[in-house]
Amino acid sequence: MALLHILRYPDPRLYTVAARVDRVDHRIRKLIKDMAETMYAAPGVGLAATQVDTHLRVIILDISEAHDQLGVFINPELTAASGVADREEGCLSVPGVYEKVRRAERITVRALDAQGKPYTLEAEGLLAVCIQHEMDHLEGRVFVERLSRLKRQRILAKLKKRGRRAAEPEARRLAL
Repeated sequence: MALLHILRYPDPRLYTVAARVDRVDHRIRKLIKDMAETMYAAPGVGLAATQVDTHLRVIILDISEAHDQLGVFINPELTAASGVADREEGCLSVPGVYEKVRRAERITVRALDAQGKPYTLEAEGLLAVCIQHEMDHLEGRVFVERLSRLKRQRILAKLKKRGRRAAEPEARRLAL
């Protein structure tokens, strides 16, 4: 297994629409293992293949306290959605940024598991929100795009400032 590089917003590769997985084979199972290792190390509760610059319709999730209930969704499709949830979301591709986003409270999703077997899952609450968040990545969409233009501009400014500070020489930072 290997830790993968997580793309950071506003990297243009995050806007790539992911392709369907034609066959679940050893290559896809290795991707899932590498994504899981990356997600747990980050640490995070969800990761889409798009975020690690692999533009295939694969997402993983684990919202358990013990981090021992990895969910794998290959070619996920929402088949039903109801209710409204306003929950604070964060993203491994937008580190340190948390904002409330409106999504469906309950969903039904159809997908393939890591062995390529189809299944259907009904989810609500945090799990439903996480699935929708990761599925957005497969469509080339980052959660901040669900926010107002003003909030997006502020987030971009904050990230640019953080990037400039990280690039400053250590001695200069200590002097401030």
